[in-house]
Amino acid sequence: MPVDPAPRDPMPTDPLRPDRDAPDPMRHAYGSPTATVTIVEFGDLECPHCRAAAPVLREVVEDSGGRVRLVWRHFPLFEIHPHALTAALAAEAFAAHGRFWDLHDAAFAHQDRLADPDLRRYASDAGIDPDEVVGEAVQRWAPAVEADYLDGLAHDVAGTPTLFVDGTRYTGPITAPALRTATSG
Repeated sequence: MPVDPAPRDPMPTDPLRPDRDAPDPMRHAYGSPTATVTIVEFGDLECPHCRAAAPVLREVVEDSGGRVRLVWRHFPLFEIHPHALTAALAAEAFAAHGRFWDLHDAAFAHQDRLADPDLRRYASDAGIDPDEVVGEAVQRWAPAVEADYLDGLAHDVAGTPTLFVDGTRYTGPITAPALRTATSG
């Protein structure tokens, strides 16, 4: 069900849409590109709370019959999680190969293994040149991660996961029943 990259969706009235010259904020979408409801998650690949939310969010998308999609936006809490930024950059490199969700899942499965050698191994396992996901080469993706992070700050994101349902901040519990209610709109 992952759709990577998502089709361009200008959404000119979407409050979570950054500057038009910025990377597409919908680039990491899970679910149908024609879904009528979008959950945007500002997350950190090293955050245990994001890891706990991931299966719940997938369940909501998968059980929606194509009505709900999930969009990941990077918000690495680099002051707390030492590997969050490098993992976000590596995820963008994976995305260039249509494999964003592979690293997303690997990071959550192995949050204690997100150092450069680990990211290189995940790349090799995915058939991606390991040199593309670490070091100087991965810095080409810094503007995309920075755009997500700055957009999060502009929407008062301070921690992860922070969710928005169709542009409105979601403040309820991150449980499948609560999110189904929030997306039933």
